[in-house]
Amino acid sequence: MDDLFDAVPIPRLVLRLGLPAMLAQAFNILYSVVDRIFVGHLPGTGSLALAGLGVCAPALTAVTAFASLVGIGGAAVLSLSMGARDHRTARQAMSTSLALLIGLSVILAAVLFAAARPLLYLLGCSDAIWPYAGRYFRLYVLGTPAALIGSGMNAFLLAQGQARRGMLSVTIGALLNTALDPLFLFVLDLGVAGAALATVLAQCCVMGYVLRQLRRPALPYPLRPARPSGPIVRRILAIGCLPFFIVLLDNLLIIPLDASLQHWGGPELGDKLLSCAAVVQSFMLLAYCPAQGITSGCATLYGYHFGAGHYEKVLQVFRWVLIVCLVYLSALCLFSQTAPEQFARLFCQDEALVPLAAACIRRYAAGLPGVAVQYALVDGLTAMGRTRSALPISFFRKGLYVLLVLVLPLLRPVEDLFWCAALSDLIGASVTAVVFLCAVRPRLAREMGRT
Repeated sequence: MDDLFDAVPIPRLVLRLGLPAMLAQAFNILYSVVDRIFVGHLPGTGSLALAGLGVCAPALTAVTAFASLVGIGGAAVLSLSMGARDHRTARQAMSTSLALLIGLSVILAAVLFAAARPLLYLLGCSDAIWPYAGRYFRLYVLGTPAALIGSGMNAFLLAQGQARRGMLSVTIGALLNTALDPLFLFVLDLGVAGAALATVLAQCCVMGYVLRQLRRPALPYPLRPARPSGPIVRRILAIGCLPFFIVLLDNLLIIPLDASLQHWGGPELGDKLLSCAAVVQSFMLLAYCPAQGITSGCATLYGYHFGAGHYEKVLQVFRWVLIVCLVYLSALCLFSQTAPEQFARLFCQDEALVPLAAACIRRYAAGLPGVAVQYALVDGLTAMGRTRSALPISFFRKGLYVLLVLVLPLLRPVEDLFWCAALSDLIGASVTAVVFLCAVRPRLAREMGRT
């Protein structure tokens, strides 16, 4: 591993680690996207069922924040320890992270199952949507342990240069979910419960595959039973807290949007806009998750070279991760402005809803290139353990988004709420770039003894 990171040029390493992780995340989002595609075409109830899944999405996706808390935090501890040649801490990071994930997932599953109805109504659920949302949500949360352990521990495959195996793990789950969805929904006629069951079974398979791969003796640091370490727990939580809050807030930010759409749209238009919001969320998952896959796949490069004191190589990692993210997100932004109708038709059984959903995608995704700046810089700083530098520039963008969601309906039609994301992405990217160049980079140079 040391020879690999020290000898191979940074651009090649970014492509070697980032692209498989990007593809892995692209397959990973097929869980929710495929569920929505099939559910949206249920005979007679597709529109309401799709809105139900859209209401569930913020809470269910927010649960993955706990996988980021432990997985990214633990993988960063592993990478930093590798760079500093601290092999004992590197070995303990995985077993400690696994124990944390098991405990957190069991508690979360119990709490979410018990609080399903009040929570979903808080997220904008209506009486018409509840039969679909409640059934899907309660069955889905039973798979929380498998989801968190599979996703969180997969970060340790990426951190040890096993990007292809990490990609294969989520590919297996996505393909299995895609195969089971039509079987459970249409052949066995299980409705939205079938979509949730397919996802849970797929996540169990992913968890089993990841744990088996991590036990391979050929890995630099294979998974071995060990007593959790208190100091390592604190390090994991300290580093993982920022990606935790980023993922959590990114998903909870859907809540004020859904609530505003329901309030300002009224009973009839509000439900239609919620269905459109579910389509928009699916499109944005195609943007956010693969881009985060690039940064998470390269997180070990940030951490290793920072731990080893290689200032110039750290800057190269920032630069090339930004380039790869920018190319991908700009291409997706172009598609969102030229052919969003093709994407909307995958979800909308009602052809009359397609033009409205396409218009919402155009507005929401117009600022996607700005997301590349945010992810490359914020996620890179997080991987190096510099959460104090990353926290303010990340939260600025999210605070601006919430402010726009609250203010814009007072000035513009309710459909224009979908502009809030684009405005916050572009303004947030500008502020992030200025802060990084003027404040963060000089600080890194001082810490690493370079000018």
